[in-house]
Amino acid sequence: MEQQKLRDLLLQLHQELEQVDSVDTTTEGVLSNLRADMQRLLDEKTGTAKEDESLVERMKEALSHFEEGHPKLSLTLQLLLESLAKMGF
Repeated sequence: MEQQKLRDLLLQLHQELEQVDSVDTTTEGVLSNLRADMQRLLDEKTGTAKEDESLVERMKEALSHFEEGHPKLSLTLQLLLESLAKMGF
């Protein structure tokens, strides 16, 4: 159940990332990292605890980055982080 919810949230996040139109250098880096992290999660590649921790940290940083200018994207990121926490990330 959690895996399917995670996949649904990742798909939703991917669709919302495609809607981001104002991209500066910092935003491009954040988007690139998010896409790579999403792909890793979708491929179900589990890393070490340290890798999983840094994945969550990068998502938290992305949440902070998008909070003001992209509230819908931020909400999806928050839901994704909550799902990951329930799964033990």
